[in-house]
This record gives sequence, structure tokens and C-alpha cells, in this order.
Amino acid sequence: MKYMLLMYASEAEAPNFTPEEYEAIGKEWQTLLKEAKAAGVLLANNGLASVSTATTVRIREDKALTTDGPFAETHEQLGGFLMLNCQDLDEAIRWATKVPHARYGSVEIRPLWDQV
Repeated sequence: MKYMLLMYASEAEAPNFTPEEYEAIGKEWQTLLKEAKAAGVLLANNGLASVSTATTVRIREDKALTTDGPFAETHEQLGGFLMLNCQDLDEAIRWATKVPHARYGSVEIRPLWDQV
């Protein structure tokens, strides 16, 4: 089953990592991605630019309305994702616990709809 691991954290409360801490986190990410790829579960991953670069589109009365910024003001913002192909939710949870982001934000696990 395919799962999206959605990584959330508050941009306003982002950790102030030292250069050494950034390097260590980068190595953790590289290790996680290599491990997930070797296990055959990694389908896709990426980070997202700041919510200040977001544009939201709504259709109202057949007209497209665009707004700068995210759809809703929230305490935490979506910062990136991993798409994994896991046997079950338990396996997805095991991978989520390895995501460095989970230590200062959160990782939401959502199954993808089955495509017929």
C-alpha cells in the first residue's frame, strides 16, 4: 500500500541549527533515503518552499480566485513529504520514526487512495 508521510513544523518556531547540526541532519536524511531506497519502499520525496511562496486557487461562481499564501493559517505548515510503498501501516510507522523532522515537528501518515 502506498503512504504519504507529510512533515509538519512551525516555520516561525524552526530550530536554529548550527552549521554542524545542519550537516548532521543532512547526513541523517541521506541515510534514511538510502535505507528506504535499498528496502524498495521509497517512491518519491521532496521538501517544500516556505508558505510565503504559496498560492491558493479557489473556483467560486465559475471564476478562478487566487490568493497569495496558504489556504489556512495554522500553527504548523507542511514542509515536505515522503511517498512510500509499505506492506501495512505498521511498516509506515516504523519509517516515520526514522524521519529526523519528527523530533521537532510531526509526521502525518496518510494512505493513498487505491487506483482502479
